[in-house]
Amino acid sequence: MPSSTDLSHTNTYNRLLLLVAGLGGLLYGIDVGIIGGALPYLEATSGLNASQLSIIVAAVLLGSVISTLFAGLLADWLGRKPLMVISGGIFVLSIPVIALSHGFAPLFFGRLLQGVSGGLVGIVVPLYLAECLSAQDRGKGTGAFQWLLTLGVFSAAVIGIYYSYRVAAITASVSPAALLSVKDQAWRRIFWMSMPPGILFVAGSLFVAESPRWLFRRGRKQLALSALLRSRSTEQATLELEEMEQTSLSAQNKSFAKSGIKDSLLRRKYVLPFLLACVILFCNTATGINSIVGYNTDILLQSGLSDLYAHWGYVLFTFVNFLMTIVGMTLVDRKGRKFLFILGTSGIIVCLLFVGTLFLRTEKNRVDVRGAIQSTVGPEQSLLLHFDQADAQRLLPASALSGGDFQVDRLSMTVIYSYGGFTAATRAMRSGDAGEAPVAIDRHPLVDLSAARTAPLTIEHAYIGPVPDAVHGWLVALGLYGFVAFFALGPGVCVWLALSELMPTRIRSNGMSIALVINQMVSTTLAAIFLPVVGKYGYSMMFFLFCGFTVIYLSTVTFFLPETKGKTLEEIEAYFEAA
Repeated sequence: MPSSTDLSHTNTYNRLLLLVAGLGGLLYGIDVGIIGGALPYLEATSGLNASQLSIIVAAVLLGSVISTLFAGLLADWLGRKPLMVISGGIFVLSIPVIALSHGFAPLFFGRLLQGVSGGLVGIVVPLYLAECLSAQDRGKGTGAFQWLLTLGVFSAAVIGIYYSYRVAAITASVSPAALLSVKDQAWRRIFWMSMPPGILFVAGSLFVAESPRWLFRRGRKQLALSALLRSRSTEQATLELEEMEQTSLSAQNKSFAKSGIKDSLLRRKYVLPFLLACVILFCNTATGINSIVGYNTDILLQSGLSDLYAHWGYVLFTFVNFLMTIVGMTLVDRKGRKFLFILGTSGIIVCLLFVGTLFLRTEKNRVDVRGAIQSTVGPEQSLLLHFDQADAQRLLPASALSGGDFQVDRLSMTVIYSYGGFTAATRAMRSGDAGEAPVAIDRHPLVDLSAARTAPLTIEHAYIGPVPDAVHGWLVALGLYGFVAFFALGPGVCVWLALSELMPTRIRSNGMSIALVINQMVSTTLAAIFLPVVGKYGYSMMFFLFCGFTVIYLSTVTFFLPETKGKTLEEIEAYFEAA
């Protein structure tokens, strides 16, 4: 029997592990969520077009793709602990780069650094937890990562609402130029306030032990045992070390006894769980979770809520995510991973259909004023767009203004334009909003094609449509709350477990990297196309697309995912070998 002193020591250390894991999740959540509150002010003051803004949002995800490609190799080379310290340091570095930036390029680079940090954290922290915690505590530990991830998203939303109140308080009392300056400072300060969690994560990572399984694979058995003893009783640590030795010996014997493809990574015990994890990670982000978080305030603004209420709607959205993650954590080791996956994806499908239908009803009323906008293009083939109530009256036909749906102070305009083969869309401009910079349409700075450099500016579409009322906005918000509640309850909590549990020990770090690269590539693509697709086809198109992917998700977990609750990593590996 372990002594009370030993139990106290291991309990204290396990709390430290959970704290560091939670700080990693907090960092990852801030990576994802901080842009949500800052984006409306960045849109209003930067003069960037929809494609550039989408790239700024997607840059975090692109950085994640880049770092995830190498995260497994780095985790195997450097160790899990050093990589956690490095990932936190990169996040801390990214904040001043973003907050002090002027123009597209430095802002993109800073967000890319944030993504690199997030990609490393997303791989190394779940990997570290899976290898350090016992089977009984693994669900709790990975849940803590996801729980504080949602807290990070919520914290970013609270920071956003604070600055929304500051902007709202002076809107009526200052000139448009002064209001523009206040909004410019708002998004910069939002990023500055996200730095402390990165510093805390770096500090916490310095006090934990290296992964025992990484040490064992490096031949450092005594150090592996010492690492196990920090979080387990002597009996549990000894038993687990023996399991590692037996698994390693069994793999070596099979390697000698068998030849050809059976000894390779193409064996079913590796291929089946790897493919299953890849499909789950693909579908998890294809539900649209990252795009809906990143563009949440914009979605609520276009659904009919005011700036202040849209920020409050985002705060409530992240709070629901936070609360339902707690519920998911309490159920994941009781009800099992598969049950929560099925429950969560089923609810997501219903909510996405609901929100998509709401937007489809309002988007049918859009009017295309392409000809009126094209006529204002001068010989220099560029355009500076304003959109206020006077512009709305000038651009819209009289028949539209005489109808009940069009009020000049509640209209939105999006322009889709092209130079040669390059097509882009402006951000959505609302006629009733003050303190916004005009939108400059010019040749895209990232395009270096001769056709784009010399082709005339062509206005493909210029959609003006009514901004719905607040009732419609809150209905959309309720649909999004349902979406995030079901996501947090099922996929949100379970996906990190599925990723770390399904991968066999031999390929865990690199397999997790590849699966997460797929995840982040899908997320990056969706974030990059979000605003252009919305500008051309409407929000309904994106929500129906997300819904289609979620149907695939539900089918996959229903028919192919085994239950892994309460099983050791070695038992899960044995299941796929026998399957």
